Amino acid sequence: MEKVYDVVGLYLNPPEAAVVLSVDEKSQVQALARSQPTFPMMPGMPEKRTHDYVRRGTTSLFAAFNVADVTVISSLHRRHHSTEFKKFLIKIEAEVPDDLDVHLICDNYRTHKHPTVSKWLQANPRFHMHFTPTYSSWIIQVERFFAFITADLLVRSDHRSVQALEKDIRAWVKPGTTTPGPSSGPSPPTTSWPHSDDFFHELPAQDRNRLTSAPQARYDSAREDDGGGEIHSCLEPGECGHSACGSE
Repeated sequence: MEKVYDVVGLYLNPPEAAVVLSVDEKSQVQALARSQPTFPMMPGMPEKRTHDYVRRGTTSLFAAFNVADVTVISSLHRRHHSTEFKKFLIKIEAEVPDDLDVHLICDNYRTHKHPTVSKWLQANPRFHMHFTPTYSSWIIQVERFFAFITADLLVRSDHRSVQALEKDIRAWVKPGTTTPGPSSGPSPPTTSWPHSDDFFHELPAQDRNRLTSAPQARYDSAREDDGGGEIHSCLEPGECGHSACGSE
């Protein structure tokens, strides 16, 4: 629990003269070349996309999410090793002003604790590492950023090369870009075109009360005609051959 208090405390009450960054990697982002482009959603028709594709390669997205001002520092690398993580730390060091300490919230992935990374951190004392408890990566707020880019870009992506994928990711994650806050919900849907003619000529909704009451009315009528005696379960006239059910 001490680690949870430490991480949540950094989010809610960051130290003075310091920046708190939630850091993680989205590895193995695939460049998928689909056999057909995604067919967009239309009134009365769901979105469609083919199930078959060719994987052209993968890349890894490193991101440092600032919860205070919802800005992001990002970097793309083809591999996901301690060397690439060290390069990302150097980029963070270059972009954060020199007069601020840097508190990094990370999970327990072995890359974050590699001797190469530990040696670099010792040479840069303004960096402070805070690790989440085991099996608690959900507490890392940068995962919300990865969820945004996945839903907005990657799920419907169609890229013929890794270079094209990385170009689109860089365009989506611009330097100093801001993203929706961690507690933001999805935006309300917008209408990009007027309703179709079919929208205004749909069949009226059926009255469920009328549908359910009709069998009951015949049931009551049959019982009344029979003198309130034997109860018949048939719902259609003449189904059982009884006079109360309308058979001839």
